[in-house]
Amino acid sequence: MYTDERPDNVEAEMGIEQHKQVASEFFARVTANDVSGAVGLLTDDVSWWLAGKPALLPVAGAHNKERIARILGNMVAPLKNGLTLTVKSAIAEGDKVALEVVSHGELANGRTYDNEHCIVMTIRGGKIAVVREYYDTQHTFATWFQQ
Repeated sequence: MYTDERPDNVEAEMGIEQHKQVASEFFARVTANDVSGAVGLLTDDVSWWLAGKPALLPVAGAHNKERIARILGNMVAPLKNGLTLTVKSAIAEGDKVALEVVSHGELANGRTYDNEHCIVMTIRGGKIAVVREYYDTQHTFATWFQQ
């Protein structure tokens, strides 16, 4: 039955919108070349997992806040005009936000990083606490690590 009354879970819905905002803000800060501001949106005990086999892709695996800060800094540094991360869509339920993100950056060595990501974040206390990131690992290797 349709009703125009607000559901009992209005506060939960507002929390979901806030979670989506925190997740989107992270990518906006990286795009603005504000890596420290982006890292500031992570909990101190964040767990960030990047797809791939660590033996084949140096950035693959689980990382803490310090390591993710280094990875982000190392990604942004060699780019001519920074890294653009565009959130194409975001859906949320409870404390989880799933985002479709497109990345673009032109490296000084002439290579171009154009990747598509599916990123699932858990938000805790207004910060990003857990991340699982799926992306084209072959493209990442070819762009950043292949000699």
